[in-house]
Amino acid sequence: MDSQPNKSKKLLGNILRFAIPLVISVGLCWLLFRDFDYKEMWHIIRTECDFRWFAAGMVFAIGAQVFRALRWRIQLRAIGVEPPLFALVLSIFGTYAVNLVFPRLGEIWRTGYIAQRQHAPFTAVFGSMMADRLADTVTVALFTVFTFIVASGSIVSYLAQNEATYNSLRSLALSPWLWGSVVAVFLFVWWFMRRKTGNKLVNKIQQACHELWHGFIAIFSMPDKGLWLVFTAGIWVCYFTQLYLGFYAFGFTAELLAQHGPVAALVTFVLSSISMGVPSNGGIGPWQWAVMFSLGIYGLDMQRGGAFANMQLGITTLLTIALGLFTFICIAIDRRKTANSDSNPQ
Repeated sequence: MDSQPNKSKKLLGNILRFAIPLVISVGLCWLLFRDFDYKEMWHIIRTECDFRWFAAGMVFAIGAQVFRALRWRIQLRAIGVEPPLFALVLSIFGTYAVNLVFPRLGEIWRTGYIAQRQHAPFTAVFGSMMADRLADTVTVALFTVFTFIVASGSIVSYLAQNEATYNSLRSLALSPWLWGSVVAVFLFVWWFMRRKTGNKLVNKIQQACHELWHGFIAIFSMPDKGLWLVFTAGIWVCYFTQLYLGFYAFGFTAELLAQHGPVAALVTFVLSSISMGVPSNGGIGPWQWAVMFSLGIYGLDMQRGGAFANMQLGITTLLTIALGLFTFICIAIDRRKTANSDSNPQ
């Protein structure tokens, strides 16, 4: 009797999960580009863009994903899971491709793929993936602090001219509701994990959380921490280099580098990295907004900022699609070989 309502709730949850990021992407794109002169943007791209710089940046985009696979392998080894490196690289390629269609589902997919392939507990592998994402969050936070120190002059000057933006950011940072919610969530999780009960469902959730925590804290006890830090640096150096090279694709962004040095690229990199925390399809919408806002700090107009942002994201999206197709073809071949070997034992 309850199966139909449960199915309806599950369907509604899935619709909301995938519809909200899509609405965010479409909504932000509409707000950004409703008064946009697309003819002018395409004229700028056709006449001023040197695509070779974007092509060079794609090499570093792939390098970042390979470094991510190498870093995750260290974390997985700490919990006794040892997949081959090629499978891990495919899992990273596939993550970004899945996120392009179903935001945030890519991380679940890569966890499931590796857990199934290696016959490992899903929750433990998921915990190591969460630690991987936390490392990214900490890195972006450190980049943000460093960037606001070295670029404080330009940022303060911009905010002084845009009082509404300054007041909005200040209100968010000082909001008691924001910090109260963070504390409340922390206290609830602490209470729930310490709770003693005979309820089987609660016990299963607690067990899953303990396995998740085991995979998460392995980052602190794993060997090769130095190598892990090297790979972390490799990831973010590659990401920054990809964006930095893109600045040379247009004369107006190259001029920003000539006037302000790498700081202009660093501000753009940090704000665009923060924007990826907004649920959207492959960053479409939030990413362009962050890049155009960053370039606006240095006086670049909307048309040129939009040309740069759309070209950078567009080429990255095409690369993601190509790597995704490559990934799922390789996985299909691997599974077919595995099925054939199982059906024809020696």
